[in-house]
Amino acid sequence: MRRILLFGLCFLLLPSLSWCQAKPKLSPAVTAFVKEDAAVLALAHVRVVDGTGAAPRADQTIVIVDGKIAALGDAATAKIPDGAKVLDLSGRTVIPGLVGMHDHMFYPAPGGPPPVYPEHLSSFPRLYLAGGVTSIRTTGSLEPYTDLQLKQAIDAGKIAGPKIHATGPYLEGQGAFALQMHQLRDAEDARQMVEFWIAQGATSFKAYMNITPDELAAAIKAAHAHGIKVTGHLCSIGFREAAALGIDDLEHGIEVDTEFLADKKPGVCPNPRAAAKALLSVDIASKPMQDMIHDLVAHHVAVTSTLPVFETSVPGRAPLDGRVLDAMTPEARIAYLTTRARISDNAATSDARAIFKKEMDFEHDFVKQGGLLLAGLDPTGYGGVIAGFGDQREVELLVEAGFTPVEAIHIATSNGAEFLGELDKIGTLAVGKAADIVVLQGDPSANIKDIEKVELVFKDGVGYDSAKLIDSVKGLVGLR
Repeated sequence: MRRILLFGLCFLLLPSLSWCQAKPKLSPAVTAFVKEDAAVLALAHVRVVDGTGAAPRADQTIVIVDGKIAALGDAATAKIPDGAKVLDLSGRTVIPGLVGMHDHMFYPAPGGPPPVYPEHLSSFPRLYLAGGVTSIRTTGSLEPYTDLQLKQAIDAGKIAGPKIHATGPYLEGQGAFALQMHQLRDAEDARQMVEFWIAQGATSFKAYMNITPDELAAAIKAAHAHGIKVTGHLCSIGFREAAALGIDDLEHGIEVDTEFLADKKPGVCPNPRAAAKALLSVDIASKPMQDMIHDLVAHHVAVTSTLPVFETSVPGRAPLDGRVLDAMTPEARIAYLTTRARISDNAATSDARAIFKKEMDFEHDFVKQGGLLLAGLDPTGYGGVIAGFGDQREVELLVEAGFTPVEAIHIATSNGAEFLGELDKIGTLAVGKAADIVVLQGDPSANIKDIEKVELVFKDGVGYDSAKLIDSVKGLVGLR
């Protein structure tokens, strides 16, 4: 009966759209978290923040058919198809699914050295989805085959998780701090590495701290020949040099830009403390900083904000979120809290607060000058930044940086979709797009903390119970 109803609705309502494609059958491991999966569903009387940057619209109704948005408009005049399941969501707000643009599948293991970052296949896919993140770019992989196979399993309906845009392994030069990273030998090695991983299914690449200019240039040329973008967490290469080489995106912002260090050697990653001191001496409004921003904008280079991971280095800054602590193994929780306490003990000598504020100011000015800012969390550092929860915190910190809540949501949804080339499918709420929708209690456009109050997360029209997803992985982060 469901198939007959769905076929009829597709035929009558959507004759010009190829919507009537069979969705993958969800496994019991996925349906355990599904709360809504009607063939036709109406979300009635919701406040809509559509991700475009437009003002919120009150008392709207969204009709979902076969995983896509079939109608969106005023509840008073909405035409709900016969047989549709109707959810009265008065008092709730819907936003597009977040598009996480620096969302790894790994997390630091307690202990070391050497540092080890195990893949979190059990906890992270569910936590991303639970937090309202329906699409991610992994932005550097330590287990690329695992990420690619995880993507396939999610797409096939075998595992609950977000849509994954899988980045290839790190393009790192000599001197990598993690044993899990391949260290490039030369530019030819970089080219071959890019070609190989494109053939395996990687859809983007990330250059890392010790890559040389020749290696980066070769990687970018090889990737661009296939229409694939390259981003970078750089240190050996400054932002303006990377823009000239053709890079598409820069991770983290000016906290990692070393070009302001007067005696920086070409192609060499300098002492981080010296680079930080140099950065502190440069005002955002100064000509060197403004020239760099204008150069990035002119070259259409995006910047990915990862404020949550930097917040953990600021004494007393990151809130002690009970959801985050509950998600960790006891060992991971102890390791995180111990390091956090040590950072607080050294507050008197720390420059982290000033650098963090400068990063926020840079991101706000970059957007003001016409730059494309993306949003992510980067679950690395010494811990405490966790899938889903960290993505929500990123949006909150964007508001602290000076963006309005509606602007911050736009950055975390539409901008990511635009960079991925998928704005016609995801990133905003509009007729014809995928029903990737987050249902929130409250109103994040008035109080951005309400972005944490996730009730339901729709991915391709299937509504997942956020609380169940979170409960299912309590105590696993730091292990798997």
